[in-house]
Amino acid sequence: MRKEEATEVLSIEGREVRVTHPDKLYFSKQTKLSKLDLVRYYLSVAPGALGGIQDRPLVLKRFVNGAEGEAFYQKRAPAERPAWLRTVTLSFPSGRTAEEVVVDDAAGLAWIVNLGSIELHPHPVRSGDLEHPDELRVDLDPGPGVNWADVRRVALEVKSLLEEMGLRGWPKTSGSRGMHLNVRIQSRWTFTEVRRAALALSREVERRAPALASSKWWKEERHGVFLDYNQNAKDRTTCSAYSVRPLPDARVSTPLHWHEVPDCEPADFTVLTVPKRFAELGDPHRDMDAAAGSLEELLELAARDEAAGLGDAPWPPHFRRMEGEGLRVAPSRAKSAPKQPRTKMPLVVVANSPNKDAARAGLERWKSKHPQVAGLLDVDDVLVDSMRGRSSTWTRIRVNLRHVPEALRPPEEAPDPNDDPTREWRTRRASKGDA
Repeated sequence: MRKEEATEVLSIEGREVRVTHPDKLYFSKQTKLSKLDLVRYYLSVAPGALGGIQDRPLVLKRFVNGAEGEAFYQKRAPAERPAWLRTVTLSFPSGRTAEEVVVDDAAGLAWIVNLGSIELHPHPVRSGDLEHPDELRVDLDPGPGVNWADVRRVALEVKSLLEEMGLRGWPKTSGSRGMHLNVRIQSRWTFTEVRRAALALSREVERRAPALASSKWWKEERHGVFLDYNQNAKDRTTCSAYSVRPLPDARVSTPLHWHEVPDCEPADFTVLTVPKRFAELGDPHRDMDAAAGSLEELLELAARDEAAGLGDAPWPPHFRRMEGEGLRVAPSRAKSAPKQPRTKMPLVVVANSPNKDAARAGLERWKSKHPQVAGLLDVDDVLVDSMRGRSSTWTRIRVNLRHVPEALRPPEEAPDPNDDPTREWRTRRASKGDA
């Protein structure tokens, strides 16, 4: 006889939501939080969290074994779902379609968190118009060793530029090492046009703060804080307001007022502190929908860049090649020199793993094995890539040996660990191509 599954039934605004395994620990290291604790956190900030996801299709990033376990992305809505939960069908650059969940209320929010959705990943469109975003997303992604103070300085530079362009940015911590600025826009432009505007913004910020900011797609060419324009490509999502991140302290991606940005610290905003802040201060982004602006001036900036000879920048790898796009290959892997010669970077892969901590441990083993080389590396020479496949994520760590004399450079070795979850799929694909 099967043991009865433990459940907690919550009544939320007239709807019942079952929380299965409510006592299961979702955070078990620095902060101890059960699944039910996580559901209650989201309910405590529901008006703010819904502000970021309401009426938007959602990709479910599910941590079914808790924050320390491996996550997977689920685009398609679960077959077994409440009758009151809406869905919409999205089309993607690959030609595929998916019926995705749309959350309208606190009950829907609790239901997706029960599935292990620690983070919230909405698309930048509303369900009534899936081809025209109403949000431009500025993702500030600091490279290894970049100070948080530099992230804040770049955020303020972006704020200034947006205001010159007639737009308003709404800042929030990413919940990790970076910062997000969301810009509400009129739903008049396609994904391609919104990305083009974001690229122009990234390049202009780099021109204004060249020592701090970078618009370069390839990590081996970046420095400082990368402005990830490709987060505005169709099918890309970022964690939204009040999302909990899978860090030991259960850190939260927290909306801020601009006057808070110069002194804010990401570690101050966690599941344990944000509900009190929300109850006392409310949501700093509550008026965002009333501030929809125009992309016309940013698109004029893009046109000036193009007239000056700046072509399109690389797109994510699963997109078809776009008109005006340059080589979609890292400079270190280019087989022939482009029109403007670039320096080929000596990169070695030292670790691949679905577990970021295991990958970082592999990096430390590599450094211990090559102490003289490790002592010659700059902070920007260690490239930590968060790789995303169709349904899985993993961490790849590479080392750039550009500052190491050739005579001292160690030979390419098998990464340790070497757990790339796409290897089997790529091997099968290659064998089919040879057949």
